[in-house]
Formats: sequence, C-alpha cells, structure tokens
Amino acid sequence: MTATSQAVEAATSVSSEFTADTANDGLLGLAFSSINTVRPTAQTTFFDTVKSTLAEELFTANLKHDAAGTYGFGYIDSSAYSGAITYVPVNTANGFWEFTAGGYAIGDGATSGSLGNSIADTGTSLFYLPSATVTAYYKQVSGATVSNSQGGYVFPCSATLPDFSVTIGSATYVVPGSYINYAPVSGTQCFGGIQANTGIGFNIFGDIFLKSVFAVFDESQSSPRIGFAKKS
Repeated sequence: MTATSQAVEAATSVSSEFTADTANDGLLGLAFSSINTVRPTAQTTFFDTVKSTLAEELFTANLKHDAAGTYGFGYIDSSAYSGAITYVPVNTANGFWEFTAGGYAIGDGATSGSLGNSIADTGTSLFYLPSATVTAYYKQVSGATVSNSQGGYVFPCSATLPDFSVTIGSATYVVPGSYINYAPVSGTQCFGGIQANTGIGFNIFGDIFLKSVFAVFDESQSSPRIGFAKKS
C-alpha cells in the first residue's frame, strides 16, 4: 500500500529514552485524525490516508511478549487468533479508540466492579487502571510498594504476579502475571506493568494488555468498532 502525499510531522523535542531505541524512527499514530497535531494545516493520519485503498477499512495489532509483533492493514489474519472476535462500539469524540470495559478479576478471585471508560493505545507501554483496582492488584504481590522515585508500583523481581482478567463485551481476556513484570529498575526491584490512571481521566489498555490479545481496529462498518480475540 502507498500513502500518497502523507504529511510527516517533525519533532523539535525528543526524550533520551526515545532516541536510545535505535530501531525506532518515530510514531506512526493510529488514533483518529481529529487529534493529529500537525501545524499549520491539519492533516490525516497514515491510516486515514490509505484506508480507502484497502480491501477492508481496518487494521490489526498482534503484539507479543518478549518477541516482535505485527500489524496488518486491510485484512484479518485468521491464523493469528482462536475462537471469535468480540466487537464493542467505539466512541470517537475524544479522538481515541475509546470503549467501555466491564468487570475485572485478580488471579483466581471473583469478578468485580466495572472498569468503564477506556482506550486501546498501542503507543502506550503500560496498562493504566483506576487506583483502587491497582491497589487491590498489588496487595496480592509480596513486597510490592509505591516508589516515588520510580513513579509507581515496584516489587521484588523474584515475586510471582497474579494474572489479571478483564471482561470486554461478552468475552473475558487474561493478561498473564508474567507480562505485568514490565522491567527491572534498580537492583532486585522491578516496575509494574499495571499502574494507576490518576489524572488521565480514563483507563489506557496499552501494550501490557494488547500483547495478550489479537486486536482489530475496525472502520469498515457504519460506525467504528474495536474487537479482541484470544491469540492462537
């Protein structure tokens, strides 16, 4: 596929963490064009530029834990998932792939609460959830504490983390506890892949969650929808 006359925005300030990743050339941007920040004239995103040329106006994300993932544009790879894809409506008012998430469970515990307003964002590494949910999760992790210097929950790298399950639509998806051990930060301490969404205003289902599912970002219908399925 070819994006004809695609605008590319040049960054004037870039974090050292971003430039340290030599395999990274920039951000593609797969949210909706309404929040594109190109100036002085607003531009369409890459996907909005090419979608009319695709067999189907959709893209998929098949991210993986500790391995290279893939994106697909215009088609759904049936070999990448098992069972059915469960779709839920998307609210585009804020320019994100925004949907309503249902209840959650920690480990083998009972499903409780409703996570509510959420976005799926491949450009966010972590899984941001309500503070009460995050507190309940780390109560199940021996030695977990909030680190002001690290900006979130840390725990001994040797700790066993429980799975985290979330219901979306009629299906429930499980994020394995091993995925939630994001990265070592100092000595024997590791940083949690689930953190509080304080000040954000919604949950962010970032890569910690997306690596556990096959995701479909679909604009082929009369209104956008997002679908998730279990990986094959």
